[in-house]
Amino acid sequence: DAIVFDRFTERVFTFNATSHDTTALDAARGEVVGKIDLGGKPEFAASDEKGTMFVNIEDTAEIVAFDPQKLTVKSRWKLSGCEEPTGLTLDKENRRLFAGCGGNKKMAIVNADSGKVIAMPDIGEGCDATAFDPDQKLAFASAGDGTITVVREESADKFSVAETVKTQDHARTMALDPRTHELFTVTAKVLPERKVEPDTFVVLVAEKSK
Repeated sequence: DAIVFDRFTERVFTFNATSHDTTALDAARGEVVGKIDLGGKPEFAASDEKGTMFVNIEDTAEIVAFDPQKLTVKSRWKLSGCEEPTGLTLDKENRRLFAGCGGNKKMAIVNADSGKVIAMPDIGEGCDATAFDPDQKLAFASAGDGTITVVREESADKFSVAETVKTQDHARTMALDPRTHELFTVTAKVLPERKVEPDTFVVLVAEKSK
């Protein structure tokens, strides 16, 4: 469900929903170097670029921390109050993980060293991605109900919802440009049986407030 590059090991990791594992590839050679059994269905992942990676396990509502060099699981943390964790991002400075809970309209904010859930603000329904802007100290959660929730990091242990940005229905995935502070999400007109109407695909851009 995700492909993430880890700068610390210069490896690319694929997160495989069907086989419940992650595959590590050497980025320079393009060769598989190993796999890790994650014990559940992985969603998105994040790296601290210091020797630890984190991945949401959607069906067990957990975060797994693993060593991307040794390819071993380091910790497994239950996300109490978070259903179907999907999107995941990291504030590397304050060591805070932001997990979007796709099943119950929450964002689980987690200590990346202990696994403790610090806060759980409300977000939109059907979250599939999160992002963190280190310059603005803002976390974002994009949801299928057509919203991006903006969460302000007031301190390492204090968080508040700053605003909710309206996008379009089904705009669930998201990317952040940390240089321009722009958010990108995509959507299309969805027909019955999850089919997409041709020529309706759009890219939406949310800009930083002036």
